[in-house]
Amino acid sequence: MDQPAPIPQPPGTPAAAPALRDRLTIPVLASGGILMAVMQTVVVPLLPDLPRLTGASAAAVSWTVTATLLSGAVLTPVLGRAGDMYGKKRVLTAALALMTIGSVLCALTSDIGVLIAARALQGAAASVVPLSISILRDELPPERRGSAVALMSSTVGIGAALGLPLAALVVQYADWHTMFWLTSALGALGVMGTWWAVKESPVREPGRFDVLGALGLAAALVCLLLGVSQGGTWGWGSARILALFLAAVVVLALWWWQQLRTGRPLVDLRLVSRPRVGLSHVAALLTGFAFYANSLVTAQLVQTPKTTGYGLGLSIVATGLCLLPGGVTMLLLSPLSARISAARGPRITLALGAAVIACGYAVRIADSRDLWMIIVGATVVATGTTLAYSALPTLILRAVPAGQTASANGVNVLMRTIGQAVSSAAVAAVLVHHSSPAGGVPVPTLHGYLLAFAMAGGVALAACVAALTIPGDGPADGTRRARVGVRGARDQALEGA
Repeated sequence: MDQPAPIPQPPGTPAAAPALRDRLTIPVLASGGILMAVMQTVVVPLLPDLPRLTGASAAAVSWTVTATLLSGAVLTPVLGRAGDMYGKKRVLTAALALMTIGSVLCALTSDIGVLIAARALQGAAASVVPLSISILRDELPPERRGSAVALMSSTVGIGAALGLPLAALVVQYADWHTMFWLTSALGALGVMGTWWAVKESPVREPGRFDVLGALGLAAALVCLLLGVSQGGTWGWGSARILALFLAAVVVLALWWWQQLRTGRPLVDLRLVSRPRVGLSHVAALLTGFAFYANSLVTAQLVQTPKTTGYGLGLSIVATGLCLLPGGVTMLLLSPLSARISAARGPRITLALGAAVIACGYAVRIADSRDLWMIIVGATVVATGTTLAYSALPTLILRAVPAGQTASANGVNVLMRTIGQAVSSAAVAAVLVHHSSPAGGVPVPTLHGYLLAFAMAGGVALAACVAALTIPGDGPADGTRRARVGVRGARDQALEGA
């Protein structure tokens, strides 16, 4: 009997849909990373006006930034671990949804309490980048993985550079709630795009979620970052700040003890203790410190009144445009950083990036009066950040098992966040200590700005040293091992003959 002939597919079959989704996976994940960074910076232009708009004090308004920082730091390792256990796409979609809900609440309210709570919800988006990087590792072939991971890492700087001028334009020409309606729409598109274009990773590490470990880490991080972020306001020697730091040390010690004794820990500390992983986290902390000082100091310097003799008196919109070339540079150079890692290894790329950041701060110290030199120096720092940030996840991906990539990258992003928080506090302390009145208002002196640049440059050099001490994992290590294996088999065959 003749076999029935297969029925031909009609034109425009859905067979092309999977291919289209595959092509859109990287753009969708990268847009989520950019949106996350935009969401973290859009509130900055609002800070001077929020007390008037909400009827709250300046201290209360500052919590719209602190709440996002704290929730992001706490949720990043927690959601990373949940992604490894329950599915990275599922957790990534949930994080984007929480960010979008927070943005909608910000658009609907002028109450400072609701606004702070909504900003805390938006902090869940901090886990987008480590989850996306883990998805890329699981789904992409090796030849495409390096450039995709580099692009994903660069979205943090790209989004930060785009968010400030975008938010400033919206705030200047429209009601401030419009900005959050815009980010809500973008967030909804991000959720739908992730649901449609991203495949669920088959790589899982099943087990019981470490609730006690998550609560312990959250308590330690809240105490630490709250003390760092509020030290300048409450006083570094105040009883509240000292109590927070003491509590952070005690809780962290207890958490460390608990993690070493539980069967399925939230963070595998034995893995962290390996030099390739632990030193990568140290380098991430130092790089985060060095990177963040660039935007902090530049934004204040160019807005300093012209009457000081060194300030440029720029508006917040013009300030954002000064940082925009750095964001564009990060976008354009991410493929280059992937090529360097492929040719020389991510350890060398990280060291090179940290050295370039230090060179950028040397440019800032040499000339911080001319606008074009300020932009050049800031762009050089952004260039080094692109190289460093693209290398960090590649180092982690090469050093940890496939089932722990999201949680390990979450810890790495957490270390960057801690570095940025410490950088913010250190820069503020330096600038406040070196201030003089201008028009009846204290403003940082040029010497204070240069000291901040020197401090950040020194930390960048420390990051370079930390990178060079990471045990080597060059691009050809796998090939070299294979050659050694082949050579050993051949030698054994010859000996047997």
